Amino acid sequence: MATTTPNDVRDGHADGAAGGPMTHRQIMEALSGLLLGMFVAILSSTIVSNALPEIISDLGGGQSAYTWVVTASLLAMTATTPLWGKLADLFSKKLLVQLALVIYVVGSIVAGLSQSSGMLIACRVVQGVGVGGLSALAQIVMAAMISPRERGRYSGYLGATFAVATVGGPLLGGVITDTDWLGWRWCFYVGVPFAVLALIVLQKTLRLPVVRREVKVDWSGAVLISAAVSLLLVWVTFAGDKYDWMSWQTYLMVGGSLLLGAAFVLVESRASDPIIPLRLFRNRTITLASLASLFVGVAMFAGTVFFSQYFQLARDKSPTMSGVMTIPMIAGLFVSSTVSGLVITRTGRWKAWLVTGGALVTAGLGLLGGLRYDTPYWHVAVYMAILGLGLGMMMQNLVLCTQNQVATADLGAASSVVTFFRSLGGAVGVSALGAVMANKVTEYVKDGLTALGPQGAALGHGGTAGGGIPDLEKLPEPIRLVMESAYGHAVGDIFLYSAPFALLAFVVTLFIREVALKSAKADADQ
Repeated sequence: MATTTPNDVRDGHADGAAGGPMTHRQIMEALSGLLLGMFVAILSSTIVSNALPEIISDLGGGQSAYTWVVTASLLAMTATTPLWGKLADLFSKKLLVQLALVIYVVGSIVAGLSQSSGMLIACRVVQGVGVGGLSALAQIVMAAMISPRERGRYSGYLGATFAVATVGGPLLGGVITDTDWLGWRWCFYVGVPFAVLALIVLQKTLRLPVVRREVKVDWSGAVLISAAVSLLLVWVTFAGDKYDWMSWQTYLMVGGSLLLGAAFVLVESRASDPIIPLRLFRNRTITLASLASLFVGVAMFAGTVFFSQYFQLARDKSPTMSGVMTIPMIAGLFVSSTVSGLVITRTGRWKAWLVTGGALVTAGLGLLGGLRYDTPYWHVAVYMAILGLGLGMMMQNLVLCTQNQVATADLGAASSVVTFFRSLGGAVGVSALGAVMANKVTEYVKDGLTALGPQGAALGHGGTAGGGIPDLEKLPEPIRLVMESAYGHAVGDIFLYSAPFALLAFVVTLFIREVALKSAKADADQ
């Protein structure tokens, strides 16, 4: 049975929870540290993207290490999200947010001290655990304080924070990488002061009643789902590189992942307090929102990961300029997440935003599918803005419509389910699309060199930086043009392959039944 201790009431916003709704000022004070924590978490993911070629080269890693530095963080974030969500239903949400920040700080400091690519990958796993906690808990804490009807407005602020950190990360990472007296290690150190500040602000401003329940954490379920996701991502990462897509390794890993997934479902069906309550999926909205989030994840992470490679390797821009040139996408996300949140709060209606967002994401990716190294930038900017507008309408609102369907006791689990599927889609998408891109680049480079004749084939050896990433400055002009063309074409193909997933998300949202957002938090508890 759930109880709230006297100390919890004293430390929590009892005046808001029992005596009436919290004021806008109270909510913004409580959310300030949370939004700062989210900013730090997202910054840690995006700040590294433009510095990765130099990092991997400095640490002596190869193409596999390059992929794993990105994938390791996504894997840890994906695998731990359901566990964070369940813990939020059992323990102090404030304490869990602070714990996630501490884990992130430790991972970041040690990552900056890395002496090998293996050490860096291990630290990225630790960072991913912390980021997974912050990503899941941000939505859960908001749901604990704010009614579904008002939540749209504050979800917009969360989306705006996401947008600012997403554009600020590559810009800051580019400046740090291009500044000789700083170096890439500061890409990991720079977020630490912000994380410490977030801890202090959270301690002073975030006050929530703590619900105490005598329960046993479903550790077996947590281990099984982590193992199933990890095995799947290991397969996707190495398929097409270390072994063929259709090989005995594929059958073994995919089969093992499916068996682990089946064992997880069996364990969850019998657990008294499961990590992911299977009964949630009896709700049509939750099931469809989770499915849509899976497909949206592919589109979202494809955009944030591959744009930096396009601008640096296909258009020969500096890390700093690479960040600047992605601003149209982030501006679109910023505007749509903020505006949609405000309008949803006023009207209580959200489905039209989801459907429109799905259509825009599909259109944006389809248009980006035609990218080439010499595509006029204003075309690229318009296509990125369309993609950003769509993502801003979908990301937060898929969580919002899910939270509107469940009681307070299940808020953590339900919120983390949607976040989990979005992260899973992103992790699998980045791994699979990264492997496809590597193959496409090789294919287009060979075609380009063949077109140059015997002289081109002779020039085509050497001139690449560590990690298999070409150093365009060291290449002769004809070969450099071949490389830029290959990367431009390959990135265009990646966006084209992502478009069908966005289309599936759009189709799924059509079948989600709209339920007007509840106006009081008490209604959501019933």
